[in-house]
Amino acid sequence: MAVTIDVVYQGDLRCEAVHGPSRTRLHTDAPVDNQGKGESFSPTDLVATAIGTCMLTLMGMAAARRGIVMTGATARVEKHMVADPLRRIGQLPVVITLPSLLDPETRQLLERAALTCPVFNSLDSRIDKTVTFRYPQ
Repeated sequence: MAVTIDVVYQGDLRCEAVHGPSRTRLHTDAPVDNQGKGESFSPTDLVATAIGTCMLTLMGMAAARRGIVMTGATARVEKHMVADPLRRIGQLPVVITLPSLLDPETRQLLERAALTCPVFNSLDSRIDKTVTFRYPQ
């Protein structure tokens, strides 16, 4: 099934995107380090956001199938840009923090689910993507 996203350039390096099925609106702005005002997500920020939300969503699906509660799990994604030879995302380290009361088998199941993220697996191999899973004590 295809999903349509309609994007309109609004001027001043800003765009508005409309998600076809839900009609939800999202705004982007160029980052301060690339001629923008940085007043909203940049397009490359959305790539980082997509990885974090995708991984947690897939983990949530796996958890729900087994009755595992992972509410409150978090993902932190850092986006590092490089400029040589072209401006692009260079690194996307991801840290996923999960509830501490998970047995080793459940941890492995959830970690495997996260690594099936289609966003993560669709990105250029030149992007350094490291994933760390944390389980607080």
